[in-house]
Amino acid sequence: MIDTHAHVNFNAFKDDYDQIIKRAISNDIAMIAVGSQISTSERAIELAKKYPKVFAAVGLHPIQLQDLEVREEGATFTTRKEEFSYESYRELAGQEKVVAIGETGLDYYHVYDESNRDEIIKLQKTIFSRHIDLANDVGLPLIIHCRGTRQDIGAAYHDLLRELKKNRPKKTGVLHCYVGPVELVEEFLDMGFYFGFNGVITFDKTGRLEQVLLRTPDNRILTETDCPYLTPVPYRGQRNEPSYVELVADKIANIKRMPVEKVKELTAANAEELFKISI
Repeated sequence: MIDTHAHVNFNAFKDDYDQIIKRAISNDIAMIAVGSQISTSERAIELAKKYPKVFAAVGLHPIQLQDLEVREEGATFTTRKEEFSYESYRELAGQEKVVAIGETGLDYYHVYDESNRDEIIKLQKTIFSRHIDLANDVGLPLIIHCRGTRQDIGAAYHDLLRELKKNRPKKTGVLHCYVGPVELVEEFLDMGFYFGFNGVITFDKTGRLEQVLLRTPDNRILTETDCPYLTPVPYRGQRNEPSYVELVADKIANIKRMPVEKVKELTAANAEELFKISI
């Protein structure tokens, strides 16, 4: 299998990353360590160079465009505003085992300053477009983050689709942790995108993710964890890790009524096709 979205390069794993990564590899699980800023992108590359079956993605997460105190999954962390340097990220993108640009995208959930909301969203769109330019420049796919507000989940996804149509990625990419409108799935598929499913599908009570999964062709499904966040059932409340991606495969198999081994095989093959890797 492959966990196509892991943050083993984050501080949550600073004391035991070696154990966590080796446990996944011993279970025949590869992973993409995904950057969210310069420092974590550099760390992702370090881990990819150190371990077999570990690859890297480099990019600037939209919440890193502000100074924020963020609360996620029981954890609190502070972001420090980073200016996007095209040249710096292009240099990182050329490093060994870098297979994607991201994560990048739109995040309206963490826009807390209503007085400055329009300006922040405009900046997010501009920086997202620059990531698309970079991906096209270096010939890599995108790992896309999108998150709407509690009051309006869909607006960010409609905006994302518009941005992608204005500046089309040549190598497409993956919509990581898609929780957007079911009616937009076909449009993203028509543009060539894959959908990443993670632990949320094991505890989603809305039924939306099941509908998204059932509308996604087998050859466009990817598995991920987003560790240390979004821990699947039955480990809710604990730190997530790449090895738990097998629980995501189990849930996908249950929903699609197919053997779990087939899910593992097809999602691994999909990841190999999108990211041009061999695991």
